[in-house]
Amino acid sequence: MSSSQGSTLSSNVAELVDGSSAHRDVSLLDDVPVYVKELIAGGTAGAFAKTVIAPLERTKILLQTRTEGFQSLGVFQSLKKLLKHEGILGFYKGNGASVIRIVPYAALHFMTYEQYRVWILNNCPALGTGPVIDLLAGSVAGGTAVLCTYPLDLARTKLAYQVVDSRGGFRRGMKSICAQPAYNGIKEVLASVYKEGGMRALYRGIGPTLIGILPYAGLKFYVYEELKRHVPEEHQSIVMRLSCGAIAGLFGQTITYPLDVVRRQMQVENLQPLSQGNARYRNTFEGLSTIVRNQGWKQLFAGLSINYIKIVPSVAIGFAAYDTMKVWLRIPPRQKSQSISPG
Repeated sequence: MSSSQGSTLSSNVAELVDGSSAHRDVSLLDDVPVYVKELIAGGTAGAFAKTVIAPLERTKILLQTRTEGFQSLGVFQSLKKLLKHEGILGFYKGNGASVIRIVPYAALHFMTYEQYRVWILNNCPALGTGPVIDLLAGSVAGGTAVLCTYPLDLARTKLAYQVVDSRGGFRRGMKSICAQPAYNGIKEVLASVYKEGGMRALYRGIGPTLIGILPYAGLKFYVYEELKRHVPEEHQSIVMRLSCGAIAGLFGQTITYPLDVVRRQMQVENLQPLSQGNARYRNTFEGLSTIVRNQGWKQLFAGLSINYIKIVPSVAIGFAAYDTMKVWLRIPPRQKSQSISPG
C-alpha cells in the first residue's frame, strides 16, 4: 500500500515538470527555497560577467589611481603596456579577489533586490507597482551587498594597484619611496590592512562607495526593468536583455562615476608617497573638492572611457545571465507586480 502511494506521489511530482525526463533532478530543484535559487543565479551571473571584463577592470583601476607610467596613456596603450610587463596573467591580477567578492556581492544584490521588492509591494501599496519599486529595491539591495563584501573590494583594488615588471623589479603606483613589500594574495592584504587599522581600515572608502552605489544600483534596476516592460514577453531574447542591461549600466555609471574615483583613491592612498602631495581624504566631499583643486576636474572622470567599454558587457552579461539562470533554476516569474492593483 505504501509503495503504491509512493509511486502515485512521484508520478504527481513528475506531472509538474512539464514533460521533463529528469524527474528526480527537477523535484530536488523544486525543493530548494526560492531565495537560495536567487543567490545561486546572482552569484553565477556576477562571476561570469566579472571574468569576461577583468582586463578592462584592471586597466581602469590603474588609470583611476594615477599609477606611475599609466597617467598619460589611453586604454589600449595601457593594455599593451600591461601585456609587455606582466603578460596575459597581468590582465587578471586582482581578479581572484574580484570574483571572490563578486560572487557573494552579486548573489546578495540580486536576492535582496527580489526580497526587498516583494516587501515593498506588500507593505507600501501607496507606491504602486511601477518602476519606482525597482529603484528603491535596487538601491537598498546595492547598499546591503556593499556592506557585506566591501573588504574584498578593498583587497581587489590594492592587488590591482601593484605593477610588477617582467624584469622582476617591483613598482607600486607612484614611485616606491615608501617601500612596502608586495601583497601576495587576498589573505595577506586583509591581514595587513586589519593590522594597520582594524575594522575601520577594512572599510576605508566605504562612504563614497555607499553614496555611489545607492543611486547606481537603483538606477540600474530601474532602467533595466523599465526597458523590459516595453518589450512583449515573446520578444524578450538574450540580445534584447543584453541591450537593456548595457543601457542601464551606461546611464547609472555616468551619473555616479566621480564617487568611484574618490573611493579608489581613498583605498590606495596609504600606498602613495606624501611627497607628491597626496593628502588623505577625511570624507567623500573633501575627496571630491581636493581632487578638483589638485588634480583638475577631469580626474573625476579618469578611466570613464574604459568604464564605458567594460560596463556594456559587464552589466549586460550580468542581467542576461541572471535572467537565464532564473529560467534554468525554475525560479517563479514575478506575478506579484501584475496581481496587485495600485493603491
